[in-house]
Amino acid sequence: MKLQELTRPWAAFNYGFLDESAKREIRRRILKAIAVPGYQVPYASREVPMARGWGTGGLQVSLTILKPDAVVKVIDQGTDDSVNACSIRKFFGRVGGVIETEDTQGATIIQSRHRIPEEKLRDDQVLVLQVPDPEPLRTVQSDMPVAREMHGDADYGQLWLILYEQLVKSGRIMQYTEYPSLVNGRHVISPSPIPRWDVLKLNKADHLTILSAGREKRIYAVPPHTRVEPLVFDDVPYRVEDHQDKTCYRTNVTGFFMNELPQDDGSAKFELSDSHFGVKHMRKAEGEPVAIGDTWYKNGKMNR
Repeated sequence: MKLQELTRPWAAFNYGFLDESAKREIRRRILKAIAVPGYQVPYASREVPMARGWGTGGLQVSLTILKPDAVVKVIDQGTDDSVNACSIRKFFGRVGGVIETEDTQGATIIQSRHRIPEEKLRDDQVLVLQVPDPEPLRTVQSDMPVAREMHGDADYGQLWLILYEQLVKSGRIMQYTEYPSLVNGRHVISPSPIPRWDVLKLNKADHLTILSAGREKRIYAVPPHTRVEPLVFDDVPYRVEDHQDKTCYRTNVTGFFMNELPQDDGSAKFELSDSHFGVKHMRKAEGEPVAIGDTWYKNGKMNR
């Protein structure tokens, strides 16, 4: 047998890279996840041209719902111009012929790692969140079959105990990211590694949120207008990060989630974590006609 006999003639990739069988399977799993909000639906995670742990779950969902007229935005920890965000966005353009954008308001599909944009999303937009670990019970139960049974019984007492221990030891709940949240009064989810600031943006939102973990082969969803309630005690209110009084040194905008930038003299500067939101404010300050959408927060408080 010769090497040439083992090779195949070149052929173009299927639209959106994934084969149609894979897309059908993922679509069915997405529909089930929407029908049962917060329930982790297993799926056959495919190989994509990216290492597992770098957004393969979100990539597969986005490729599945991709259409030629889609407008795609990709966020990596709040920024649109990181290497990961740029490479994924260009990949969508190459395999789907879609329009690439950095504008939250202009996008129809927003794939994100670690952040939800500050501008509110509409009902014609889909938010795809990359998830490294979809199991909120992993910290209290390492045996996954047992954890599945606990979900089936809605047995989340150990999660409450973890939060109580944090409260007793530190005087406040220390859970920073992946804050356990109850969806539709039934399933507790790990809402991706988004900060506490962003968890409230999922509650009764107008848009569909799909969360996907490629390594763990799990998809779950938060449909529009669905209750998402962080686990909190009646006498200890839910607290977001104390960024309300921080001011962005580039835009002079205050009241939004900030990145802290340590300086050589020991001080710190702050800048808007949502990079394009900051760009919009800078362009508006320079006199350009820029449209800035409604925001989830106003003056540091949730804007409902």
